[in-house]
Order: sequence, then structure tokens, then C-alpha cells
Amino acid sequence: MNKLLPRLHSIYAAVVFILTFLLIFPFILVCIWMPGWKKYGRKINRYWARVYFSLIFLPVKIDQKGNIKKGKPYIYLANHFSYLDVAMMGFIPGDVLFVGKASIRKAPLFGYYFKKLHIAVDRERVKSRAETMKRAGEALDRGSGIVLFPEGGIYTQNPPKMVHFKNGAFRLSMEKQIPIIPVTLSFNHLILPDDSQLLLHKRQAKMVLHEALDPRDFDSDESLKEKCFEVIQKQLYLDNGINPT
Repeated sequence: MNKLLPRLHSIYAAVVFILTFLLIFPFILVCIWMPGWKKYGRKINRYWARVYFSLIFLPVKIDQKGNIKKGKPYIYLANHFSYLDVAMMGFIPGDVLFVGKASIRKAPLFGYYFKKLHIAVDRERVKSRAETMKRAGEALDRGSGIVLFPEGGIYTQNPPKMVHFKNGAFRLSMEKQIPIIPVTLSFNHLILPDDSQLLLHKRQAKMVLHEALDPRDFDSDESLKEKCFEVIQKQLYLDNGINPT
């Protein structure tokens, strides 16, 4: 009985996701097919995220700690504990491309949309990883931002403790001299845990957009990576009532 309401809420959220995506998909197709319109397809994506979280009665608190300059590209890096994370990153401002696993391309309709508007990577293939960073760099050169989960997937066994970050995003930041904005998704592992039950637990979600890390302030991509990890992990511990020391 204790799981009945979360189960009903989860089914409702899944149905709303499918129906709203089917509703916007024709407009996304137009943006994909029209030359130069892909950024408008991604804009629809951002509006969809906001509408979706309202429809499923899941409020999202945005805590922006630094100044995000309009029209300036950033690399947004977030912790990844839940399937909810991808949808919530739709709240990121400006035109951004998501970097996600290649397997997402197999999803009916959604996979086509992701392949055309974002960047898919097969982390098992070195050539694919290199191509992904090349495409991400080209997007940054065009003035678009990039969204990445530097853990490389949902790998932690003890959220809110993260696993080590991959290096690619930090090398890209140093190479292109593009600031990194660490993003903390504080409670998604409690709202939709990564387990076999896939139950939504109703509570306010929280996204923290930290102050940008300027690659010019770091002597290596490794030191930049360590600082980014420290910023996100400290916020996770504080928001979840864990002593960060």
C-alpha cells in the first residue's frame, strides 16, 4: 500500500512524457529538416522540460550562484545518479547540446531526435569518443553550450557520493578556453532512485548552477577536473545533510 501512490505517480509521469513528446515531435521534425533551425528544436526541448515537470507536479528549485552571460558558450557538467537527470538538464539556459550514450539512438522517435539535435557517444570505442569531442568542440565554436555527465553514466553504488570523472570535458575546456559550470542535481537519487522499481517519490527537486570555472585559472585539465568534482560533491553532501569533511 505504501508503494501504491508512488507507482501511480510513476505511471502517470511516464504517460505524460510519451504524450507530450509525441505532441512536440512534429515541430521538432520541422526544425531538424529546415536548414539552420536545429537550435529552435533544442529551444522546444527547453520549454518541454519546464512544462513536463509542472505537469507531473515535481517542482524544481534553481539555485544560480554565478552570472551566466547570454550568448556565451559554457560546458555544463553535472552528477548523474538518476534517469531523471537528463530531463532536468533541460532547465539549463541557452542553446546547449547534450552528450549522451549511443544506445539512446535505439529509442523509437526519441533516438532520432537525439541523434539529429545532440551528440551520442559510444564510450567503448576510442574512435567514437574522439569524434564526440570533435563535434562538441565544433558546437562550442558555433557558440552553443555542451551538457555532459562526467561520470560517464550512472555508476555510483553509494549516492550522493560520485565516482571519478572522465577527462574529456576538461581537456576540451582547456583546449577551447571555455568555462565550465558545475551543476549539482541534489535530490534526484531520492526522487527517482536507480533501481529496478523505477518509483517516483514526490519532493522538491533542486538544481544548483555553480560559479563558472575559468580554465585560465588552472594549470592543467587534471586540476580543473579536481576542482569541478570538489564543487559538485561538496554541494551534494551539504544538501543531503552529510558532513563534507
